[in-house]
Amino acid sequence: MSNPTFDADGITLEQVREYVWEVPQEGDMRVPARVLASEALLEEISEDKTLEQITNTTHLPGITNYAICMPDGHQGYGFPVGGVGALDAENGCISPGAVGYDINCGVRMMRTNLTYDELQGREEELVDSLFANVPSGLGGGGIVESGVDTVDEILERGVDWALEHGHAVEEDLLHCEDEGMREGADADKISQKAKDRGKNQIGSLGSGNHFLEVQRVTDVFDDEVGEAFGLEEDQIVVLIHCGSRGLGHQTCNDYLRKIEQQHQGLLNQLPDKELAAAPAGSQLAEDYYAAMNAAINFAWVNRQLIMHRTRQVFERVFDRSWEDMEMELLYDVAHNIAKKETHTVEGKERELYVHRKGATRAFPAGHPEVPKAYRDVGQPVIIPGSMGAGNYVLRGGENSMDLTFGSTAHGAGRLMSRTQAKDEYWGGDVQQELEEQDQIYVKAQSGATVAEEAPGVYKDVDEVVRVSDELGIGDKVARTFPVCNIKG
Repeated sequence: MSNPTFDADGITLEQVREYVWEVPQEGDMRVPARVLASEALLEEISEDKTLEQITNTTHLPGITNYAICMPDGHQGYGFPVGGVGALDAENGCISPGAVGYDINCGVRMMRTNLTYDELQGREEELVDSLFANVPSGLGGGGIVESGVDTVDEILERGVDWALEHGHAVEEDLLHCEDEGMREGADADKISQKAKDRGKNQIGSLGSGNHFLEVQRVTDVFDDEVGEAFGLEEDQIVVLIHCGSRGLGHQTCNDYLRKIEQQHQGLLNQLPDKELAAAPAGSQLAEDYYAAMNAAINFAWVNRQLIMHRTRQVFERVFDRSWEDMEMELLYDVAHNIAKKETHTVEGKERELYVHRKGATRAFPAGHPEVPKAYRDVGQPVIIPGSMGAGNYVLRGGENSMDLTFGSTAHGAGRLMSRTQAKDEYWGGDVQQELEEQDQIYVKAQSGATVAEEAPGVYKDVDEVVRVSDELGIGDKVARTFPVCNIKG
């Protein structure tokens, strides 16, 4: 009996097991392409160019096992958002398009000891104060506006710089991926133009889908892991989602242009020039990796400064110290990143550039790169939904290393383009509906941003998380629900 198949625009996928669909290797494909999804999610994923893009990704030199699309996958620049590709670090390549323009776009969750009852009645005061004190929107304006010397320090030292300058405490570093600093970062590999774009944006949300959201924990599915993560029902937490702002965008753009100039031969072998890549071992590959690591550090400092400013806002609103409210970082995890990691492939350990674009690292219990506080239970994974839906905290699942190079989804995944969303929704109506129906208070720089991020614009986050949980790549720990939200 043959396996079920799914056809979309000339691409046929075969179901190899429940929730795992494969485009078989053929022609110039170096490996198969895999999509991890239920049939309902696969229908949605097939509505744009995601399947074509993940198939194109299999042409990259050095790609290992298969190109993978997560349950929240949607069309991106060359490489789909929700894509994972592990490329050999000796004989493969590294691709800025497979990392994304917003290098280290990511999320961090801060827990508190406040309960929802203690917050009720203060929602409008809190959202107004957060909006007034946390810079957001397009262009400049940050918590710290600095010269290029400060930017260079941030690029090379990451959150350690914030610690020295009073914007962090030691425990913040211990609960951040890589302790908030990527080794091998080189500020000299970042262009002056990128630094100029970043120097006035340190500690700012930006625009688009970036946000700061106060949430309440509605469900804890795993009591033991929930306790290890410091989560319990009715607790207030804060979720911050943003990246490396104009500095990261400019860095990606700079290196895409350099690749086009220096590695046209490799570019000509690929089905999509947006997959532009530098061969492993080339000077340009080394330079991009050092620049990307520096931009990663910039993004971690960006989120750290926003989190510390949020602590100060809570102090004023609740008239208590942030230490008394136990406002502690649960975890910070990157979404758009390529990392040299060692993985077991066909029984042998290999060093790979693991590209995760709109995908979250999800290392299981016992992995040495999971922070000590969580090593016995697995790495925290934070999955934002939309403004009107739940968000999830997962832990790295025991099957993640075998199935996905230690990765899972990063959010709900878009269903509509931003242009389509603005045609379908009016920002003021969305805000009013969220407040009246769900008691969610939203404040933004423009109504267009709210329309672009309306709940109906995204896939069903519950279904995305269910597939992750069923596959054992990211296990459900807790669910949160928005209380108030600010965005650019």
